[in-house]
Amino acid sequence: MNTLAHLRKFSGVMLMLTASAQAFAEEAAPALDTGSTAWMIVAAALVVLMCMPGLAMFYAGMLRSKNVLSVFSQFLATAGVVAVLWVIFGYSIATDTTGMVEGEYTLHSFVGGLSAAFLTNITPDTLTAGGIPESVVVVFLLAFAIITPALIAGGFAERMKFLPAVLFMALWFSLVYAPMSHMVWGGAGSLMHNWGALDFAGGTAVHINAGAAALAASLVVGKRKGYPSQSMPPHNLAMCVIGGAFVWVGWFGFNAGSAVAANGVAGMSLLNTHLAGCTGILGWILMEYLRNGRISTLGLISGGLAGLVGITPACAYVGAMGALVIGFVAGMVCFFSVSVMKRRLGYDDTLDVFGLHGMGGIVGALLTGVFCIPELGGSVDLGDRSVIGQVLAQFASIVFTLVYCFVISWIILKVLDKTIGLRVDAEAESVGLDVSELNERAYTA
Repeated sequence: MNTLAHLRKFSGVMLMLTASAQAFAEEAAPALDTGSTAWMIVAAALVVLMCMPGLAMFYAGMLRSKNVLSVFSQFLATAGVVAVLWVIFGYSIATDTTGMVEGEYTLHSFVGGLSAAFLTNITPDTLTAGGIPESVVVVFLLAFAIITPALIAGGFAERMKFLPAVLFMALWFSLVYAPMSHMVWGGAGSLMHNWGALDFAGGTAVHINAGAAALAASLVVGKRKGYPSQSMPPHNLAMCVIGGAFVWVGWFGFNAGSAVAANGVAGMSLLNTHLAGCTGILGWILMEYLRNGRISTLGLISGGLAGLVGITPACAYVGAMGALVIGFVAGMVCFFSVSVMKRRLGYDDTLDVFGLHGMGGIVGALLTGVFCIPELGGSVDLGDRSVIGQVLAQFASIVFTLVYCFVISWIILKVLDKTIGLRVDAEAESVGLDVSELNERAYTA
């Protein structure tokens, strides 16, 4: 009888514990945050707009008319391929935190696992800790994964064959972007988190990453026929400016959306993004006027984009004054990179991806470490770390990104060149990629 009584008592305790655990789980489970969900849906759409039509039009306007459609076709194909790879393994590699420990370096500090492969565990009811459907976050991050390799196309524009270009994007996404995304944004235990480096929306993972790859591509593929002796002006500056304006609007989703919530961080990121874009214009045209004695429409929109690149890693960490300075400095440095450094070094980065995104990202990443402190209007408590220590952490993240991305990109490009060839022949390049590769023309009259 005593044994039976003990069993009944034990069973009662277990039932109580089970009920308590279920109640706690129900209480702890995140509830749907409709406001943040709505914002993230809009942010994802803005980043898609940023790529197509924004970046595609900005690039196409700067090309010669015989190569306009080649950029659009490469962007569309990249979107298709990357979306499939994102579902199969990309999202999992970028976001899976299995086996990661704060302050420790393991394989998972560099690359995530495959627990989320094929998105098999995501349903309409799957919510993030912030109460946003995970499906929305998947799309938002996918938009980042598409536009980053698309940026690289500006480095080899007007001379790379379509199939090798798309294969390069697929391999680059798999071996460079997805792991870099994890190293930067993987959270506690990821490489750059352990270093203490700050990158809110993609100074390293997106802009320096793409800039280094574009530089590698421009070197491996070689200069365009006739460059630099032959004049190759933009064929449609109006298209370029309109595309750049779409990119600017999309950037609000890119930066403010990286808060993954409708909150004060998103609001501050929105403000800083716009301010830096505006002062980027001023920094660029100041340098342009001092060097050339005049300003240009292409310089105005390029300066704006330079400022937007510069503020991307810093937008949630700095105050308004920091944003103004970062945008202004980025505009000046990017002008110098495009107008002076590129010519002196002699490489043919067709649309100045490294000069604009690579150098702008470097400026932004470094200055994030300066203006993030409360004394300069920032919001980051560095604790025992000094500003110099933070800048050194930022510098380490920049160097790692440049070396890792450039080396892996170079290897991918060399393998493709030795196997299927990268570059169109001289006749096809003279005719233009629209006709030689696609048998189409952007303009029929």
